[in-house]
Amino acid sequence: MRVSELKRVIREVPDFPKPGILFYDVSTLFRDPQAFRATVDKFEERFRGEKIDAFAAIEARGFVLGAALAYRLGVGLVLIRKQGKLPAETEAESYRLEYGEATLEIHRDAVGEGQRCVLIDDVLATGGTAAAAGRLVERLGATIEGFAFMIELGFLGGRKLLGDHGVFSLIRYDEG
Repeated sequence: MRVSELKRVIREVPDFPKPGILFYDVSTLFRDPQAFRATVDKFEERFRGEKIDAFAAIEARGFVLGAALAYRLGVGLVLIRKQGKLPAETEAESYRLEYGEATLEIHRDAVGEGQRCVLIDDVLATGGTAAAAGRLVERLGATIEGFAFMIELGFLGGRKLLGDHGVFSLIRYDEG
């Protein structure tokens, strides 16, 4: 399945979560077995052979992609969650959103010194969430080998916040 075909499977929801925003709903891709398999296959092709210890997945849709890839590639899965969702000792990172502020957390023992991680999520928009997740992983001593996204909203410039780390986006939208 080509990327253009995957784009057609993703539902576009106008004016969500607020007027003027076009939301790309990937749940329609996840429920389509062919499209979901093709998506995971394309990510696997990109990361097979890379020296990765874990996928660090950002809540919530990043968990779906991260789990499938960790299983396929035989590496670990690290969960980065919204504040207050993890039961053990955590490290936290707050960041600005277009419409407020949020905080992400990771278990302090989720990654260790020198481990190599790829951060994964469904959408790269302004980059704030991914950049905050990256700071958490690095603060715990791990190395970010790259960032992976199903969708990149290129017109929002989020890639700039992610520094020198490689960014892989399966689908890219360059106009808002």
